[in-house]
Amino acid sequence: MSMYKTDEEVEIQRESCLLVSATITEVAKILKPGITTLSLDVMAEQFIRDNGAIPSCKGYHGFPYTLCISINEQVVHGFPSEYIIKEGDVVSIDTVVAKNGFHGDHAYTFIMGEVDQKVLDLVRITKESLYIGIEQAVVGNRTGDIGYAIEQYTNGKHGYGVVREMVGHGVGREMHEDPQVPNYGRKGSGKKLTENMVLAIEPMITMGSRHIFTEEDGWTISTEDGLPAVHFEHNVCVKKGAPIILSDYTPIEAAEKANTNLNSSYYN
Repeated sequence: MSMYKTDEEVEIQRESCLLVSATITEVAKILKPGITTLSLDVMAEQFIRDNGAIPSCKGYHGFPYTLCISINEQVVHGFPSEYIIKEGDVVSIDTVVAKNGFHGDHAYTFIMGEVDQKVLDLVRITKESLYIGIEQAVVGNRTGDIGYAIEQYTNGKHGYGVVREMVGHGVGREMHEDPQVPNYGRKGSGKKLTENMVLAIEPMITMGSRHIFTEEDGWTISTEDGLPAVHFEHNVCVKKGAPIILSDYTPIEAAEKANTNLNSSYYN
């Protein structure tokens, strides 16, 4: 069911959201070719626990890690492993933390060094589509307005694939709450948005076909055509007039720009 929050509860939840931002920032500081994805996961878990929180993903329906790390054609839910990150990889980091009874849940995609302009464009446009979708998260709109805005920008304008099987969602005392927030849809359709509803809005966009499959580990979702996918996600509180973004990309972007191993030219 949908979980509506008081203003006080929203502020408590903001702490969890900002801790996710801080965790992804720590990853951005050390991300480089030659490092294993598993080492990033170990660091992130320790950071979250040192900050008085619990890594929500670890143990969730049997998921064994703190971070979801999805590389290149992997869309979401990638397993950290002994995989060694390489120049040219597209690396999506998604995690969830629980603190003071509320979850924060968001994601960011990084580019390792030099890549084709087509990859830079995919990352930039997916990130832009996140904010275009967020603009629709206001009282009186519906989830379809968010999905329509994202789909029209990514698929309608740029011809990218929009994953349909995986969607955004409400987030609060539970990691996944109502309503579902697809990245596609019709204006005026779906659940009506009310004040202090907190949503995880998360475009998952592919360079080619939108079709996906689940890898043998039972979790990792990859594109059928093997082309890259990108994932960005913010936690957003629905308000009248304009939504409030509870998570914060500012420190992540600062770390991204400071790390010479990462390519931030796509939004400069």
